Amino acid sequence: MRHVIIGTGPAGVNAAETLRKLDANAKITLIGGEREAPYSRMAIPYVLSGAISEAGTRLRQEPGYFDRARINVISGPVARVDTQHKAVELVGGNIVEYDRLLIAAGASPIKPHVPGLDLPGVHHCWSLADMRAIEDLAGKGDNVVLMGAGFIGSIILESLKSRGVNLTVVEVEDRMVPRMLDETAGALLKSWCESKGVSVRTGTRIEKVKSGTAEGLRVHLSDGAALDARLLVVAAGVKPNTEFLIGSGVETDRGIRVDARQQTSVPDIFAAGDIVRSRDFSTGRAAVMAIQPVAVDHARIAAVNMTGGAASYQGALAMNVLDTMGLISTSFGLCDGPANAQSAIALDAGAYKYMRLEFDGNVLTGAQSLGLPEHIGVLRGFIQSRLDLGGWKERLAENPLRLAEAYVGIMNGV
Repeated sequence: MRHVIIGTGPAGVNAAETLRKLDANAKITLIGGEREAPYSRMAIPYVLSGAISEAGTRLRQEPGYFDRARINVISGPVARVDTQHKAVELVGGNIVEYDRLLIAAGASPIKPHVPGLDLPGVHHCWSLADMRAIEDLAGKGDNVVLMGAGFIGSIILESLKSRGVNLTVVEVEDRMVPRMLDETAGALLKSWCESKGVSVRTGTRIEKVKSGTAEGLRVHLSDGAALDARLLVVAAGVKPNTEFLIGSGVETDRGIRVDARQQTSVPDIFAAGDIVRSRDFSTGRAAVMAIQPVAVDHARIAAVNMTGGAASYQGALAMNVLDTMGLISTSFGLCDGPANAQSAIALDAGAYKYMRLEFDGNVLTGAQSLGLPEHIGVLRGFIQSRLDLGGWKERLAENPLRLAEAYVGIMNGV
């Protein structure tokens, strides 16, 4: 059996390893889009901050690991998938034939339609090549602008600040991490970053970028200001890598549609990771959930089914945990709450502590928090289990910080 996997990130690597465990005789080929050993993109900011070395981004550290596992790793990128002849065509014309195909090609950063984003000194923070360029341009005392304060942007923010740069963050929305935090929590996170020496401009758009200044770049903002910078890092979101599937018959809709077996609309083709629209636990609807544990689950289930097994994906809880210069923020499930939800809020702005719970009847359906990491496990457990809170619902509505007490009480029938 010839198993081919497009993508060498966590989903692709875990799928290959699962396939090898389940089929000792299979021919397994991993196709990467870069001429790099398989690595984790989420580790890149930690190299920039000095927490790990570049080697620490590699998904498997042991020399010769993939050779010993009899997993063939080759470089693409992929030009197209010929489903009629069961072949993957690489840029340059090479052909890789398959019996079963897994698409785990991930996502790519979005480049907004802003004049000047193709200038030298403008980079994403997505690849190892990006990281190396940023290391050269983001030294102590250098002026750096970060475009975007979403989840990924806020991770990059910390790594840039740790390098001693003078950092300005420009976010078009009215708050930081707008898809994760409400107005109160987003404003607190902004205040926290400013207290750490980061300039944060929310509700502001980068209109154009020009070159020729002493530092290299001049970044023009929608409020009329202009910032001189040696480096502009663009973190304006990502999009699934589905372009090479045009004409293949694989159904896409802002990501690849799959069934519970992770199979696409084309027989013998499966998909996993950030490129997939799969079941959201809270809504039951299909959504892209760009979370590494979800990608690994997808990969395992796809690999089982690619080898003739019967595994089914039950859906994932939307969740984010973000550490921004020591302040931990979280969101779980329906964190904004449906129209009929009841919300409960606890706020200590001076201590940067915030908790918001969302209830549907006696069930906790969503939550977000700031500065309260001790509640992460209980929040996730309550939401995923859909536990009936009984009389504790009203007590939590009065004081959302009694979560641990509620858990103990419910488990003991109190």
